[in-house]
Amino acid sequence: MTKMTVGIIGAGRIGQLHAEYMMSTSSIELKGICDIHISHLEGTIFEQNVPVITTDPSILLEDETIDAIFICSSTDTHCYYIEKCAEAGKHIFCEKPISFSLEETEAALKKVKELGVNLQIGFNRRFDTHFRKVYQTITDGKVGNPHIIKITSRDPEPPSEEYIQSSGGMFFDMTIHDFDMIRYLSRSEVKAVSVAAANLLGDCFKKYDDVDTAIITLTFEDGSIGVIDNSRQAVYGYDQRIEVFGEKGVVTADNERLSNVQVATKESVILDHPKYFFLDRYKDAFHKEVQQFSEAIINHQPVPCTGEDGLQAQKLAIAAKLAWKENRPVLLNEI
Repeated sequence: MTKMTVGIIGAGRIGQLHAEYMMSTSSIELKGICDIHISHLEGTIFEQNVPVITTDPSILLEDETIDAIFICSSTDTHCYYIEKCAEAGKHIFCEKPISFSLEETEAALKKVKELGVNLQIGFNRRFDTHFRKVYQTITDGKVGNPHIIKITSRDPEPPSEEYIQSSGGMFFDMTIHDFDMIRYLSRSEVKAVSVAAANLLGDCFKKYDDVDTAIITLTFEDGSIGVIDNSRQAVYGYDQRIEVFGEKGVVTADNERLSNVQVATKESVILDHPKYFFLDRYKDAFHKEVQQFSEAIINHQPVPCTGEDGLQAQKLAIAAKLAWKENRPVLLNEI
């Protein structure tokens, strides 16, 4: 195999982002796109360049020329499509989270294992250049064993009420990226989770049994500590920072800014704001995760972010919600 042939299920914002990249790379052939609504694709580059545009996913699943399916549909459909793809012998790339149900996720992963297909979960931040260098610095032993890992992840503005209603809550929708990243950097599994959370941006999140602000503390099995700082509204931009403090030193990754120009005068030092939109901040990371998935499939190698990684992040989201609701530390072996 020198090229991977792909179908996409779900043609929303992320599905279209992946499709645009696939059409620009020689290692992937985009054969088809499926969505329950396809009128928004009329007259676009997708209609002009993708052979199959359909509302029927079975057309992609039954196409023997398609090697892999990208699942970019709503979260409540992920496990269904994972199982259908596995049954069809397709390799799978699935956006996060796998599901809101631990039982459904475990059943889907069991089917993937039984049928011998590959499954990669879309935790794109692992592929970010800056965060990857933090990971490599830790792996190379330059700061020693991590003692404290701090992740700041704050959105520039709250999502719409319609989105909040179906998102699964902040821990599943937003913090799950941070749960995956903190496991990735720690190299130790989480033992316990504690949460302090609040509704500080009005009643919309509270209406759907959700929060908009949280500090999450994690204790790892090796005794080290993690802290995740989340907010749904950082008025200055998309705030994405990491610090890993170890026995030999500290490594940090700061925000990407609109420019790296700094103006220093007697009166002040002025920097540009952080990038505002997640697609601007992580566009390259989205591309790299697709590239590495295709390389793994073409070269018959393990995928870089597995279904097990998705399962562990989901367990942390469940534990965080329980810790918040019951106002107590939650051990991971309870989940």
